[in-house]
Amino acid sequence: MVEMFDPLSAAFSDNPYAFYSELRAADFPIFFEAQNMWMLSRYEDVSKVATNTNMVRSLQGISSDVDLKQDQVAANWHDMPYHERVVQFSLLDSDGNVHRRLRKQVFGYFTGRAVASLEPMVRQYVETLLVDLKQRDSFDFIADFAAHIPGYVIGNLLGAPVEDCPQLRLWSEQVVQFFDVDRSDEKKAVAETATREFYHYLADLKRKRQGAPADDLISHMIMDETEGRYSEDEFISTCMLILMAGHGSTIDVLGSGMHTLIYEHDAQFKLREDLSLLPVAIQEMFRFEPPLPFFHRHALEDVHVHGQDFPKGTTFGLLYGAANRDPRQFSDADMFKFDRHPNRHLAFGQGAHLCLGNHLARLNMKVIFEILLTQFSDFELIDDHVPYKRGLSVRGPKVLSIRSVPV
Repeated sequence: MVEMFDPLSAAFSDNPYAFYSELRAADFPIFFEAQNMWMLSRYEDVSKVATNTNMVRSLQGISSDVDLKQDQVAANWHDMPYHERVVQFSLLDSDGNVHRRLRKQVFGYFTGRAVASLEPMVRQYVETLLVDLKQRDSFDFIADFAAHIPGYVIGNLLGAPVEDCPQLRLWSEQVVQFFDVDRSDEKKAVAETATREFYHYLADLKRKRQGAPADDLISHMIMDETEGRYSEDEFISTCMLILMAGHGSTIDVLGSGMHTLIYEHDAQFKLREDLSLLPVAIQEMFRFEPPLPFFHRHALEDVHVHGQDFPKGTTFGLLYGAANRDPRQFSDADMFKFDRHPNRHLAFGQGAHLCLGNHLARLNMKVIFEILLTQFSDFELIDDHVPYKRGLSVRGPKVLSIRSVPV
């Protein structure tokens, strides 16, 4: 099965965990030629690399300019002026002092205390969405419900008008799709066009806020830029990353979380009886089906991983989805245990690049599932086969058609 590792296949999207199990059982990491990297699947190995300060996201400082350009062409990342300026360089793909500076400017808006103040807004919006859905016999949980939430919440935090949220979601999806294994010229054109339009939208929003500041993140970022803490492209790149990072991943984990609760009916029943168990159950949803199951790191120096020696410059694929099902770390790793504790999962990553929005993601999940479990007495699937997205970097249902029973 290791030889058949193909993240774009139907078999992989249906059940990547069977492949991950084979990878963990191997005596050494596999080399995934499509991404030119060694794939790490065991919890210990993934955690070791993620927390190693000599493992970085960018090849700057490791490879020469000539080699960097060759790598860019080989990955089909070249000839994308806007994408190269504000997507290929970002808070996510920077390291060291640059990463710390960019992260510091926005960190205060994503602490547990800061995001807690957003709960009334999230709650009111979710309840409004459900007014219509409660009148329907069935609906697509993804398109009719989950897809509307992250754009509204993150747009509200940043300061984007509500009416622009559907377009922000579309741009985000079109840019993010190019991060996965399939980087065809067609997808490349879509990603570059979306990045250009997204860039000009954010530049225009910035101009409007400069003339009429508000109590939102973009207004505060403008002050930071004025004081020299951002360049123009860093400002746009950071705004874009905040909007993109929370869109697809939130939709995906909402979908997989609901799918899991429908399948694990006993857990759904017990959570309804005691909603205080919900925060622990939500952590298990992230472990069980992490929405961002893959990231990468480059080695700044020679390193020993999984019993093997690797030279400086080696690229590692961190399979968070595989690590979160490692039986060496988690008892009954392939089972959904809504009361699992402790639960040191890797769905939010580790180390310097620990997900900036992890508190916001968990708040959204807690509020949303609390409302769903309170306002509906049951959910069931219309179609037993739920199609999941194909790819290495994403995990979530494309469609989740359900019947619901209001309380």
